[in-house]
Amino acid sequence: MSSALYIGLMSGTSLDGIDVALVDFSDGANLVAKAHHPLPAVLTAILLQMSQSNVAVSLEQVGHLDTALGQAFADAVSAFITGHGIDPSQIRAIGSHGQTVRHNPHGEQPFSLQLGDANIIAERTGITTVADFRRRDVAAGGQGAPLVPAFHAALFGRAGNNRAVVNIGGIANVTLLSADGDIRGFDCGPGNGLMDAWCLKHWNLAFDAEGQKASQGVLDGVLLERMLQDPWLKSPPPKSTGRDYFQLDWLRGHLQDDVTAPESVLCTLNHLTAHTIAEALTHSGTAVDSVFVCGGGVHNSLLMQHLRDLLPCPVQSTAALGVDPDYVEAMAFAWLAKQCLEGKPGNVMAVTGAAGPRILGAIHQA
Repeated sequence: MSSALYIGLMSGTSLDGIDVALVDFSDGANLVAKAHHPLPAVLTAILLQMSQSNVAVSLEQVGHLDTALGQAFADAVSAFITGHGIDPSQIRAIGSHGQTVRHNPHGEQPFSLQLGDANIIAERTGITTVADFRRRDVAAGGQGAPLVPAFHAALFGRAGNNRAVVNIGGIANVTLLSADGDIRGFDCGPGNGLMDAWCLKHWNLAFDAEGQKASQGVLDGVLLERMLQDPWLKSPPPKSTGRDYFQLDWLRGHLQDDVTAPESVLCTLNHLTAHTIAEALTHSGTAVDSVFVCGGGVHNSLLMQHLRDLLPCPVQSTAALGVDPDYVEAMAFAWLAKQCLEGKPGNVMAVTGAAGPRILGAIHQA
């Protein structure tokens, strides 16, 4: 009988490290063990630079980074297995999202590129690894993102209840789970990415812990309104984006001057994330009964308060449903690996815009 244990790996647009989740799918989706593995500082620095769309990148750099990230993911799994005393033979497969370095599903030659060689993960861990989840959806005319709504539906869907699940990573995305079982979802704008980049630039901080820096500033309403007029934010779903769009150059284009204090710019960015999420939910056409938040943004107290102020329904962490908000995405890619090995689709047509349901992922046998 095939094992129901899968490992999910996620290094998202926040670039804060690798989340490792061991999930048991024998009865639902139960998080058995978890760990956060830091990315080597040199890799984080390179990825931050590469995330700027105006930076020229050589094929040599891409090749080296693909290998280095594959090694980092393999090291994360090996440390996880050793630390938790897990027998690798008990793991059916690893689902590795990889690190997105470019996401452009809109152009004449659409693509989404994730690095982190899965051959290395399979070779070093001895565990079958499924990766490259987005490109089949793009090949079918989809955005390749977001891919988590199908898992959100499996994990959080509840008959007779209109729920929204909001993932606030580097980019924020929403999943709408209707009472009748309908699933919709889309990226809605910058999550933590712009705030993190601003913190790193001005205070050499990786992120704004609990929104403390932002709370020292004041809202610049003119700047907020200027950013909210961005054409991408006004475009209808299906839609997706990446850190290569919502980057510091994008922000500088809206600042126009250096008069606003750094703390107030950060405060305004915090409001921007909250407003884009709230507007996405308000204009979704679904009267949402409750909102559950996962991802790093759930720990930003100021951001969570802004969401509660803007939305008419309860806003709380997915912890209220018994699921650790920091590991929902890693769990999702364990689930996507399972879907792939079982020959089941992992995308939702209404979410990505693909021509139909598709089995996602490339299998790298142990």
